[in-house]
Amino acid sequence: MNDFDDDEKIPPLKPGRRRTTFHDRAMTVAGLLLAGASAVFPWYVFFNEGKFGINVAEGDRTREMPDWPAREVFSVSPLALANRNPPEKKPDVPVDPLTTATVSSIGKEDDKGAPAEDQPFPGKSAFRLLHVSNGRALIEDTSGMYVVRVGSILPDESRLATLEQRDGNWVIVTSKGEIYARN
Repeated sequence: MNDFDDDEKIPPLKPGRRRTTFHDRAMTVAGLLLAGASAVFPWYVFFNEGKFGINVAEGDRTREMPDWPAREVFSVSPLALANRNPPEKKPDVPVDPLTTATVSSIGKEDDKGAPAEDQPFPGKSAFRLLHVSNGRALIEDTSGMYVVRVGSILPDESRLATLEQRDGNWVIVTSKGEIYARN
């Protein structure tokens, strides 16, 4: 025995038109109305923008001053207030009121050399010229690539003075007088 064997024979469906019910027609009409409303509503919103847009409060659009009376002037400046406290005695030694974490060594020389403020930064920021086009140069250093033009600040804290072509090669001349050639 298999699944195709059955105990009772079922007659085949009769050819012909299926009888539609009221519910089928109501669902069809509701679907068509919904589809029509969905197609028309965006156009309704487009042509009636005032009903659906952001309403901005209407105000006076002139540059004239308002008609209400002027307010009384009240200054909160410390210079406008009278000091009624007795004058305090100033210390004999001038004290810097700004507390910092550094002690300046300007003007102090020791056996190690010049003060730290006069020493050059160790090592210079190396960059190289990659390409020149339309008055701009493409340079590269350890942190990335940059497009610069005359007047731009370079990675070595100088400015680009000129872009020149020397012996068929492009070079950059900085405001410090250094020359970087394209390799």
